[in-house]
Amino acid sequence: MANPFQFTLRCRDHRTKARTGTFTTPHGTIETPVFMPVGTQATVKSLAPAELVENGCSILIANTYHLHLRPGSELIRDAGGLHRFERWKGALLTDSGGYQVFSLRDISKITEEGVLFKSHIDGSTHLFSPERVMEIQHNLGADIIMAFDECPPADASPDCIEKAVDRTIRWAKRCVAAHAELPLHFGFPQALFGIVQGGTNRELRKRCVRDLTAIGFPGYAIGGLAVGEKIKTTYEAAEYTADMLPADRPRYLMGVGKPQDIIHCIERGIDMFDCVLPTRNARNGSAFTARGKINVRNAQFTRAFDRPLDPDCSCYSCRTFDMSYLRHLYMAGEILAIRLITLHNIHYYMNLVTQARAHIVSGKFHEWKTDTLAALGPSRKGEGSPRNDK
Repeated sequence: MANPFQFTLRCRDHRTKARTGTFTTPHGTIETPVFMPVGTQATVKSLAPAELVENGCSILIANTYHLHLRPGSELIRDAGGLHRFERWKGALLTDSGGYQVFSLRDISKITEEGVLFKSHIDGSTHLFSPERVMEIQHNLGADIIMAFDECPPADASPDCIEKAVDRTIRWAKRCVAAHAELPLHFGFPQALFGIVQGGTNRELRKRCVRDLTAIGFPGYAIGGLAVGEKIKTTYEAAEYTADMLPADRPRYLMGVGKPQDIIHCIERGIDMFDCVLPTRNARNGSAFTARGKINVRNAQFTRAFDRPLDPDCSCYSCRTFDMSYLRHLYMAGEILAIRLITLHNIHYYMNLVTQARAHIVSGKFHEWKTDTLAALGPSRKGEGSPRNDK
């Protein structure tokens, strides 16, 4: 079978490390840099697949851990796989559950065999081994699947981070072996990405990159960032890790997703991003705009007649409704408010990376970055970059 996964570099910015490319998959070609909306439980909350397509989405993310618990990967396999189950015709990526090693560490136990999780739904226990994680992701049938890794917190001791790196490498080898033996349930291969761990320790990152690239993967993710460290440290670790990775493979920075952070990390050579902020913020009444975040709950918008969320935006919400109406919907608890703000936020993120790609190609990325960041203002403190939209 011919390899359907090909990454082609198209253009490099002459002043920064920003780059554009295409990554072909069995369900379409992804233009990079790309932002991938998070559909933790096989849905991007409040939006239908057609709305995502209309707003430029080419790839979505789903969560292995959550779909294993509910409704179960075997059920999704029997339904024809995740694409058919959620009626999404574009590309899909499933993460491995490695982030839950970090986020659910208080109700899990890590051993060499794997991670024993206690379900947050009913308290039942589930062992996630590299082999089981590969089996689950084969059942789900995403185009891109992730190796199982150990993601330590930012405040972990150097010894704990080193042990996590060593275990991540050993688990990656087990994932590759299991992946090679499992059947193709849906007639197309799946690209298995390796995940680089190492905290903010350059030497540990270097060792992890060396061992993972020796194994060989069609793409590489940079994990273990945006877990509590300072954002400047995130940028530095993302940059030197990207520099060590093969230039001819896509680079995926996991869970970093504020607009300012995406721009800074595109500048540092990152190709793929994901985060729940567009959808989670929408449920809290917050919208991303070209001039920073705004919250529709604010009383100043009570009589904001004929004023859209963002006058520079061409999404359906901004073309059709004003802030006064959106505030009314939100304050009244109407579901439409969340749908309209979510739709706007997704459109904003898709337009952000589209603009980044265009300005890399035109040779004006640096100027665009400077102007865009100045208009957005600094990231607010306390805004995390969570991975799963529950």
